[in-house]
Amino acid sequence: MTTTTATATATVARARTGGPKDDGPKIVEQIMGWVLVIVIAMLVTRAGLF
Repeated sequence: MTTTTATATATVARARTGGPKDDGPKIVEQIMGWVLVIVIAMLVTRAGLF
């Protein structure tokens, strides 16, 4: 049983890839994503691609 626990713990420890930490407000990330979508949509519309 301890082998299974150790394996699961090691797998969780290796799951991190060194990317950004998960300790920020998610709402800011959501708002910035929507702002990016809107800006791209405005640029596509202005360029006459849509």
